Amino acid sequence: MRIVVGSDHAGFELKEHVKATLTAAGHDVVDVGTTSAESTDYPPFAAKAARAVAAGDAERGVLVCGSGNGVTITANKVDGIRAVNAHDADEARRAREHNGINVLGLSQARIAPTLADDIVAAFLATDFEGGRHERRINEIADVEGGGDGFPPTAPASSPVAPAS
Repeated sequence: MRIVVGSDHAGFELKEHVKATLTAAGHDVVDVGTTSAESTDYPPFAAKAARAVAAGDAERGVLVCGSGNGVTITANKVDGIRAVNAHDADEARRAREHNGINVLGLSQARIAPTLADDIVAAFLATDFEGGRHERRINEIADVEGGGDGFPPTAPASSPVAPAS
């Protein structure tokens, strides 16, 4: 699977760990930066990774910052991206099953490398369930497009006039 990874300085070490683990597992990993622990801002890296997923250049994305919040918020600003900042494998699994997330956010400050391995593995191994969850994904897409998130309603049918 082609996976894009990115981080700011506060997530650099965990991103490097995730990248090495994914590469060792045989995944095609694209690293959009940052390239060191030198202070930098997260939005450009999170946006670049999210856009790669949205464009189909990568199947999934993994983003890391200090809290996991900033990269996740940024990723969710890209149309077609559903990102969650997961703190355990069950959270990542449920987010894939029910929300079809395609980008995973991680907190270097809260997540140890071994826990990150479990979270990322659950994220990659879990399929979207579809069904009722597909309807909800479509409602989210409606909100992204400026709608209210409610499914469109069918127009009321007009009574048929009696033949004269």
